[in-house]
Amino acid sequence: MRERVRTIISSKAWERAIIGLIVFNAFTLGLETSDSIMAEIGQALRAVDRLVLAAFVLEIALRLYVHRLRFFRDPWSLFDFTIVAIALVPASGPFQVLRALRILRVLRLISVVPSLRRVVAGLIAALPGMGSIIMLLTIVFYVASVMATELFKDSFPEWFGSIGLSAYSLFQIMTLESWSMGIVRPVMEVYPYAWAFFVPFILTTTFVVLNLFIGVVVSAMQDTVEESAGETSREIALEGRALADAIADLKREVRELRVVVEERARVP
Repeated sequence: MRERVRTIISSKAWERAIIGLIVFNAFTLGLETSDSIMAEIGQALRAVDRLVLAAFVLEIALRLYVHRLRFFRDPWSLFDFTIVAIALVPASGPFQVLRALRILRVLRLISVVPSLRRVVAGLIAALPGMGSIIMLLTIVFYVASVMATELFKDSFPEWFGSIGLSAYSLFQIMTLESWSMGIVRPVMEVYPYAWAFFVPFILTTTFVVLNLFIGVVVSAMQDTVEESAGETSREIALEGRALADAIADLKREVRELRVVVEERARVP
């Protein structure tokens, strides 16, 4: 019985059904944000949501039945279990905020679709390198915030009146959001040489440090893809060796059978 269930939940058809259910549920949860739609078909949408949740609970139960304690050793299984468990908490009273968390079910697409899992694995693998870059960026921001506060706080206290305000203004400048007309040019009207501070800051943070993030993520993604390709190659090689062994055994049995037939043919 367990092997039959394992075959079912491991099949491509089951995977496609779960993906379709997740996408459908994401659509219905989006419809629930519309007051006019809820006024017309609100009861039907809530019933659909309960049915979808019941299907997710059934799926988790089947996986627990098949894998048992091994289920809790798989991070992706724990992720799915947590998402479904959050949806089971009654969204009333102090837990009213959990109604908004129902949309987290869409994140189950990450665990269901193998390509998305590889992307997330690559991002997780990039975290150590990203931590070093974040530390570097923090140092640059702190130094620049202190300098900006000392240079511009007297004339622009709303932007550079403290280290915190300076850090936020510099973050806006780093993202290139209205940095020129919104902040830098007004500052340059009072301090004409302010460009000598802001231009190197933008070059350092936006065009150097942030691109380091991209480089680290791309490198980690490439390593993940190569590792996955290596595992696939090893599996193919193992299957090839098994097939070659099976063919060799078959040839040996054919030779033995031919010898037996020839010996019987010699007997008068």
